[in-house]
Amino acid sequence: MRIGFSIVLFMFCAAAQASSTLRVGNQVLTAGDSATRVTVLLGKPSYKSRSRGMRQRSGRSRRHRGNRDRAAGEHWQYRRGDHVTTVTIVDGTVTDIEDRRL
Repeated sequence: MRIGFSIVLFMFCAAAQASSTLRVGNQVLTAGDSATRVTVLLGKPSYKSRSRGMRQRSGRSRRHRGNRDRAAGEHWQYRRGDHVTTVTIVDGTVTDIEDRRL
């Protein structure tokens, strides 16, 4: 029973770390790094989008929540082999990294 719980706990911890770090060659990109470092490691993004935070959307009704779950800031998307990496940047600083396999 303890072994099963430990394995599940380990898998959860590994998944949580994956959202704040990304290995790029022999370098590591982490939350807190600058947008300039992202450009140096990953190059120019394939796609950029902006989203507004909840405070800026207060005029909308509750029915039109839109992308409320997405973090405010810019989302830079990169295609890396069979992965799509999305880096969220707020005020010039990396706040989240999402790496998904296609």
